[in-house]
Amino acid sequence: MSRYAAIDIGTNSVLLLVAERDPAGRWSAVEERAEITRLGKGVDQSKTLSAESMETTLDAVGRFANEAKSIGVKGLAISATSAARDASNGKVFLDGVLQRAGVPAEILSGDEEARLSFASAFADFGGAGPLVAIDIGGGSTEFIFGDATGAISYRHSFDVGSVRMTERFIKTDPPAEVELGAMEKFLRETFAPLPRAAAGFRFVGVAGTVTTICAVAKKIEPYDATLVHGAELTRAEIDATVTRLAHLPLPLRRTLPGLQPKRADVIVAGGLILKVAVDCIAASSVTVSDRGLRWGLLADRFGKAP
Repeated sequence: MSRYAAIDIGTNSVLLLVAERDPAGRWSAVEERAEITRLGKGVDQSKTLSAESMETTLDAVGRFANEAKSIGVKGLAISATSAARDASNGKVFLDGVLQRAGVPAEILSGDEEARLSFASAFADFGGAGPLVAIDIGGGSTEFIFGDATGAISYRHSFDVGSVRMTERFIKTDPPAEVELGAMEKFLRETFAPLPRAAAGFRFVGVAGTVTTICAVAKKIEPYDATLVHGAELTRAEIDATVTRLAHLPLPLRRTLPGLQPKRADVIVAGGLILKVAVDCIAASSVTVSDRGLRWGLLADRFGKAP
């Protein structure tokens, strides 16, 4: 079977996927790795990637690229998203990726990021009816509306994410009610232009915020992708989990089963984005995807490669 790899460089984390494609075109994971590097720290205000964040991220990218090459991949695709899009020194970072990984990284537009995330969600959960996907990242959140054939009718990338919203609104620990209220008001106003979802739609959430809320809500420790992928989170579970997280100080959040300690400082904002999103599109639940952009990137770039 053919083996390929994708590295997704996000605002909050770097994700590696090495997968094999069988003769029927189906992909199965050989290796998956994730490291929280916080590339987008401070970018919302400064519009610049810090030297420290770049070095931490480049180190992870270099190690992941070497690991992929060591297990015989025929091709490697690398993408960068919100933080690299917004930063004035994104070119410097891209030069660093090429030097460390030996492969150029592509800065995805918000629309392209949305398309690839939807492709991943549709591959696992589409076909039975209308599908709405949400990808909550560190710097941006994508909404994609599609039908049972996979045709996209609406896609948009909003400049809200777990890191960006934390830096903009949360100044105390645990977050003050006035801070959470201001953030929720901002999110509802931001998502107001979303269209009405078609009757009978399925809502699918991808990326680390959604999988983390699921793992915490269902007490999945250690993290087990087979239990998370395809799990259903009800609106009540999301509300209860976000409320619980918001009332805990950071040191206690870091000890919760299912929550990576490095994600604890931004999970309240990420969870609130999910909570508001569910309300704004009138969903009763969200189907959790442990996959996401890296799977869409891999299939898109190498689906027809030899």
